[in-house]
Amino acid sequence: MSTQTINPEVAPQDIHATAGAPQYEPGLPEYNAEVGEWAEIAADIESVHNDRIAINMGPVHPSTHGVLRVVVELEGETVKDVRLGTGYLHTGIEKSMEYRTYNQGVAYCTRMDYVAPLFQEVAWCLAVEKAMGITDQIPRRASEIRVLLMELNRIASHMVAIGTGANELGATTMLTTGFRGREEILRIFEHITGLRMNNSYMRPGGVSNDLLPDTVQMIRDKLPLIKRDIEEMSDLIMANPIFIGRTKNVGYIPLSAMMALSLTGPCLRAAGLPLDLRKTQPYCGYETYNFDIPTANHSDAYNRFKLRFEECYQSIRIVYQVLDRLEQSEGEPVMVQDKKVAYPSKLTIGPDGQGQDLDHVAHIMGNSMEELIHHFKLVTEGFRIPPGQVYQTIEHAKGIIGVHLVTDGGTHPYRAHFRDPSYSNLQSASMMCEGGLIADLVVAIGTIDPVFGGVDR
Repeated sequence: MSTQTINPEVAPQDIHATAGAPQYEPGLPEYNAEVGEWAEIAADIESVHNDRIAINMGPVHPSTHGVLRVVVELEGETVKDVRLGTGYLHTGIEKSMEYRTYNQGVAYCTRMDYVAPLFQEVAWCLAVEKAMGITDQIPRRASEIRVLLMELNRIASHMVAIGTGANELGATTMLTTGFRGREEILRIFEHITGLRMNNSYMRPGGVSNDLLPDTVQMIRDKLPLIKRDIEEMSDLIMANPIFIGRTKNVGYIPLSAMMALSLTGPCLRAAGLPLDLRKTQPYCGYETYNFDIPTANHSDAYNRFKLRFEECYQSIRIVYQVLDRLEQSEGEPVMVQDKKVAYPSKLTIGPDGQGQDLDHVAHIMGNSMEELIHHFKLVTEGFRIPPGQVYQTIEHAKGIIGVHLVTDGGTHPYRAHFRDPSYSNLQSASMMCEGGLIADLVVAIGTIDPVFGGVDR
């Protein structure tokens, strides 16, 4: 083993080094090792570097939207290295979906990102519809309902991200206000689907049931309350000097690095790139709605908060447009007419919001043996899809979510794989945090907004 001391005037420079990355330090030894000399090197390094420690943050649930382990190497309070450990919430959802019908798959994928479940449901159904070749047959009203629920879910997801992120900085009022606004959205979901979360409402071919007659007016009544809470949250922090000091230039990552690391969603748009699949690769009729893609020019923690506020306002703008269209399309079908795909029984919730409509169940059970048999076969066996594979992407609240579906001609998928945005976005944590303070680590990860049901699927 040979050792030499680095001369700062001639130290090699890494042209790919980024702000905050570990750099050569003058006066420290440089090691040129041969095989078998690692023990000697380790002992030498230990005698020189006695001021660095490695600590575990987690695996814990609070403040991380799930169970995350962060291994941090510190020099004082400065972060020198960050490594993320995932897998503590692993559920095996993708593997389990291989043994379930395509309709049953909805109940699995909705439990991935449990803060924004309706995006997974829509992405899965669009992939199944593409594999069946019925994308153009989806009723207009079904697509309108899908857009309505996705945009409301986008607002709810962002309010959780903003509220919990600010709470981690000590702003507890932000958490309570954010959850108050989200509660109004969950009440809308419960009114439409019967469930507040993990709704299992989308179906390949459309949606499970139509809106109740009072739904549009209910949403119109609640939107001002939701907007009020968003504005209150924005007023509390966006001009607050303490909040600005804790988030400006914290967790910064350049656009080039984000592109290399496949970072998408608000984090990417905060750097100035208006990448949003609702505009670039529209689905569910998004090309017919008027809305803007907010951007900033510096992806730090502050601008990532700011982007989510602005996206909430754009989502409200879309929701109002959808409500106008739903009033015009009232009474139109919400499921494809192909009876090989659509249940003959309409799975309509009862007037109390619980269970099935008893009158409709009595009709199916007592008046049509053929419909009862067909319904039983569809529920237990499912429908078949010709062999092949498709890839479907949509704009999730956290970035781009993709579904890779492989079919073999059976009634359940041969392979179902999701490109979850939280998992991809977490790759950027090291570049955001190294070189900063440990207090800024939680801020940076919070503004990535990962949910570990999606990461550990």
